[in-house]
Amino acid sequence: MSSMPHATAALVGGPVLADAYRLFASDDLEETRSQVGRVMKPHKLRVAGAAQRIGARMHHVGFGDTSLSRLRYGAAVSIEPDRLDDFFLVQMPLAGSAAISVGAEQVASTPRLASVLSPSRPIRMRWDADCDQLMVRVPRGAMERAAAAQLGHELDEPLHFAPALAWRDEPTWWCLMNYLLDCAAQGIDFRRHHLLAAQVDQLVIGTLLGAQPHNHLHRAPARAVQVLPRHVKRVDDYLHAHADEAISPDQLAQLAGVSLRSLYAGFQQFCGVSPMQQLKRIRLDRARADLLGAAPLETVAGVALRWGFGHLGRFSADYRERFGEGPAQTLRRRS
Repeated sequence: MSSMPHATAALVGGPVLADAYRLFASDDLEETRSQVGRVMKPHKLRVAGAAQRIGARMHHVGFGDTSLSRLRYGAAVSIEPDRLDDFFLVQMPLAGSAAISVGAEQVASTPRLASVLSPSRPIRMRWDADCDQLMVRVPRGAMERAAAAQLGHELDEPLHFAPALAWRDEPTWWCLMNYLLDCAAQGIDFRRHHLLAAQVDQLVIGTLLGAQPHNHLHRAPARAVQVLPRHVKRVDDYLHAHADEAISPDQLAQLAGVSLRSLYAGFQQFCGVSPMQQLKRIRLDRARADLLGAAPLETVAGVALRWGFGHLGRFSADYRERFGEGPAQTLRRRS
């Protein structure tokens, strides 16, 4: 993996998305506004002080529906996107600081304190000169569906998060950032591997919902409906029939007609694993079948990516645990 052309520095040392992901570098205000607006949304952008050069630079990589960007302004700027409308945005300064207004709440954002922007609230920002931020963009629809699945009913008001996140001190979020940068470093074309892309989306959404307080956090979930074996079987049959498609937990809860909590309880009771663990088992089984019947030029990495396993080392460990041999051993025994 060390020869990958997209290699990026570790987060601990200051993440730098490789030049292959550079979207633009410009001193032109209009070009900068247009280029950033393509990734985020159209917005008002002003430089504080006529003599300052904007010195903007942006890197961007998409996964599934989520994306990771790095944006730096050399000059102090004011940014007014109003409401984001259809996405959530987590902004993590790597250097410099920014004053962020999210509705009536204020965040003095620094390299230790990220800002979490919710789509239903008006946003105003001022980035100080040489502010350099890592940003994760998450689609609103997928995020709100996942929150509704956790509750077991539709949201009665828009989802919004607490606007400040101590991102370096939250272990799950910190690990997620390292994972996303590692994915970018591997140079994987996520457009070709839709299962892996969908898993990254689910990981980002689940991590943010678990790591950051939001307005639905303390609301009681819908009354649990006892999960009968037929509900578990319905979902299990679906997993077997659609293992080659992108599948999310909230999609399965809707299929079962129960809350996500009840679905997981039912699977634990009748299958001994969660639905997503069951899906991983099925995909491992399919990967084994592919390895046993592989064409001469087929590789372990190719089979792993086909079934949504983006980390080859983790795939090999899971495979060995399930089948008692490594995937390379299986490949050597192909028919």
